[in-house]
Amino acid sequence: MKRTAYLNARLLDPATGLDATGALLVEGERIADLGPALFQEGVPEGIETIDCAGLCLAPGLVDMRAQIGEPGFEQNETIRTAGRAAAAGGVTALACLPNTDPVIDDLAGLEYIARRAREARTVKVFAYGAVTRGLGGKELTEMGLLAEAGAVGFTDGTKAVADPLTMRRALSYASTFGKVIVQHPEEPRLATGVMNGGEIATRLGLSGIPAVAEVIMLERDLRLVELTGGRYHASHVSTAESVEVLRRAKARGLRVTADTAPPYFALTEVDVGDYRTFFKLSPPLRGEMDRRAIVEGLEDGTIDCIASDHSPHNQDEKRVPFNQAAFGAVGLETLLPLTLELVHKGRMSLLDALAAITCRPADVLGLPALGRLAKGGPADLVLFDPDMPWKVDADRLLSKSKNSCFDKRPVQGKVMRTVVDGRVVFGE
Repeated sequence: MKRTAYLNARLLDPATGLDATGALLVEGERIADLGPALFQEGVPEGIETIDCAGLCLAPGLVDMRAQIGEPGFEQNETIRTAGRAAAAGGVTALACLPNTDPVIDDLAGLEYIARRAREARTVKVFAYGAVTRGLGGKELTEMGLLAEAGAVGFTDGTKAVADPLTMRRALSYASTFGKVIVQHPEEPRLATGVMNGGEIATRLGLSGIPAVAEVIMLERDLRLVELTGGRYHASHVSTAESVEVLRRAKARGLRVTADTAPPYFALTEVDVGDYRTFFKLSPPLRGEMDRRAIVEGLEDGTIDCIASDHSPHNQDEKRVPFNQAAFGAVGLETLLPLTLELVHKGRMSLLDALAAITCRPADVLGLPALGRLAKGGPADLVLFDPDMPWKVDADRLLSKSKNSCFDKRPVQGKVMRTVVDGRVVFGE
């Protein structure tokens, strides 16, 4: 069994609050030991040593929302290319949405994802099951069978479960199996535009999506959570009103969690500029006051997690007029440095920021072994320099698609090595 010692590392474990210089020992696929006192008397023979030179050694990132494309949209991304991009970003586990072709609404879909992930041998890939068959919004899937087969939760992906009776039944049914319903909170009858509704959309002559489209759906769903006692997770929260609604719901003790994505705390609708389609997202980029509220929600824990919201699209889908362009941007390789912007700007501590991309999403998905450094736990690790400056270059991203809304942005925080089950999948 291979044994590797990571020495002189800044050990960071958000789950326990560990932040100390020390060492970590990997035996095979597991963490055998870790801590400041490890190897104080020297490393025994036969152990490979890695001098971390004071760099941060943390649990591998857990990305709870990514679109992969395979099966059906391999021209945009495959499980293999997404895995390579994730590894380069320090992500060791990701959960893919079910909006593939065919939709992941039966056991065959889950088995396909699991088999292709094993063949790719990059990062761990989990899958959501669809809430409704074919993402049609009406007939519930066989949640019990999907949960037993490994679905980490249920969602209709980029579509909201709009029918209230369907959502009520889904919350009740999923709770029987201890699973979470993950909602794209956006009232579809109001979300018929292409960017945030307001002055900028009017000036550009583009149809707007009002902020209330998000909060209306969110408030309705929280009433149903109260009625059913189910577990509910709001994805990519983007408005100030939504943050306040979530804050009140948590104060009432509802079983609700939420995530956002880097564009919603790092960008605003102003970045759309002159019809730049790489900034066309769903939900759309909002105003500055909304952006600040998202940061505050992350600061006080109202928003639990940060997800990449990875949505790869090829040039034919993006380099077209704004009205015709697809929604979404890639994000796996920029998740860590953009999250670290909150640290560098003094808005979050390093451990709190890491918790939002490691242990908290793992807990939401029912994967308690992931996103933490623990003896006997999986050796899923990321070694990174939190201060190293670099500039995002979309053309050099490992994702098959290059539609980054952070192209040419200066960032800080560079992944040096990514390890999955003891295997080095990125770096030397």
